[in-house]
Amino acid sequence: MATREVLNVKGLSAGYGPLRVLHDLDLVVYSGERVGLVGLNGHGKSTLFLAIAGLTGWQRGSIRLNGHEVGGTRSQGPGRFTHRVVKLGLALMPQGDEIFTGLTVEEHLDSGAFTPRAWRERAQRKRRVLEIFPPLEKLMATAVGRLSGGERRMVSLGRGLMADASLFLVDEPSLGLAPKISKGVVDALMSVELGDAAMVIAEQNVSLLEGRVNRLIGMHAGKLKGEAAVGLAAQTVREA
Repeated sequence: MATREVLNVKGLSAGYGPLRVLHDLDLVVYSGERVGLVGLNGHGKSTLFLAIAGLTGWQRGSIRLNGHEVGGTRSQGPGRFTHRVVKLGLALMPQGDEIFTGLTVEEHLDSGAFTPRAWRERAQRKRRVLEIFPPLEKLMATAVGRLSGGERRMVSLGRGLMADASLFLVDEPSLGLAPKISKGVVDALMSVELGDAAMVIAEQNVSLLEGRVNRLIGMHAGKLKGEAAVGLAAQTVREA
């Protein structure tokens, strides 16, 4: 399958109030690849994801998703245009789950089917999510607030997988989980059939991703380490 640019970020700076977190960052992600974004908390991984979704306090620079510009200069109104970015193919699985404790597992999954196509196909998509996260099948009618940490993480990720997305941004899937559960969650993410889509996983634990993604890119102090590898992405995907 021929590769194409799903995401192209150029000269991106972003932050909150007077705080600048990202510094003139460049990144290209191609269809069919999984990219690991690794680094300690506080160095900009989550901010990069939020900037792509239009949720930072301010940002400037170019962000192209499936050929459409979603970046540019923005100084106010975080989230005003996020629904448009989602419709262009973004699914963001946030750090810390961001769940609604009173809703059931099934209601959470349904809420991820945001676009008309995803809503029409929600039964089929739920079956796919349950194949990836089998423990959720018996919990569909259970309020999410009653679940364990690992089960809540599955719900959060499953909700993202319900989307009609070509770019999945997964933020710290192992955060707060026991090592065995963390490995199971990451194993499930590796089993997702991407097809023409792409996945970027932000993670502190490099060992969970090493040897399992097409590229590992370090992030430190709001800058990417190893940007030279970006130009090799197409070759990497073809050889994978």
